[in-house]
Amino acid sequence: MDAPTTLQPLNEDWHTALAVVAHPDDMEFGASAAVARWTSQGKSIIYCMVTSGEAGIDGMDPESARAVRTAEQIESGRIVGVDTVDFLGEPDGILEYGVPLRRAITSSVRTHRPDIVITNNMRDTWGGATLNQADHIAVGKATLDAVRDAGNRWVFAEQIEGGLEPWGGVRQVWAAGSPMSAHGVDCTETFERGVESLRAHTAYIAGLGWDDFDPAEFLEGGARQAGTQLGVPFATSFEVFEMGWGD
Repeated sequence: MDAPTTLQPLNEDWHTALAVVAHPDDMEFGASAAVARWTSQGKSIIYCMVTSGEAGIDGMDPESARAVRTAEQIESGRIVGVDTVDFLGEPDGILEYGVPLRRAITSSVRTHRPDIVITNNMRDTWGGATLNQADHIAVGKATLDAVRDAGNRWVFAEQIEGGLEPWGGVRQVWAAGSPMSAHGVDCTETFERGVESLRAHTAYIAGLGWDDFDPAEFLEGGARQAGTQLGVPFATSFEVFEMGWGD
């Protein structure tokens, strides 16, 4: 099935969102300008990093990288108006879809009780021949299931016994940058804040060895393409998953 050639505007009639992604920097490589738009509207966005990105810098040992990337992510979130960044501490690079990952994400959903959950592209590719990364796929798929798990008090019941309550109030899950995106949001006015949030990942970008990498140039390509599909200069695209609860 081909992706739509036009994008429909996302429904912005909500108050709280939880962004669940695999690594520090995952939100910044495309979706943070949208986050800046929403926080500017007074919405609350919480970040949940499944790992701390400790395996992401070849020239830095994992514990040093963990500290550096945690700090970079907190600063990056601050730039776009995100005050709370949770780190689940799962192992970077070797995440596996399954019950333990669903359990960890379910706890975050029950803790923060969002209206919308945002995650990353979970398709096998980014479109064409560009392969997606295994951690992204595992987290995206586990997030979809965890949102449903969170509303069932008999799934991961030890969390309920520990004081959390079920939460079945998530309306939709939005996967940023999916090649199957049919929706988008205008991020023209907040595009520069999105760029600055990516620039905040200084050590990570340096560690990639991309000597000529320009965050503005990189983000502009995708944002312009999505903007054309939405009818605005810059946009962020999302695949929307409905989370109906039997209605």
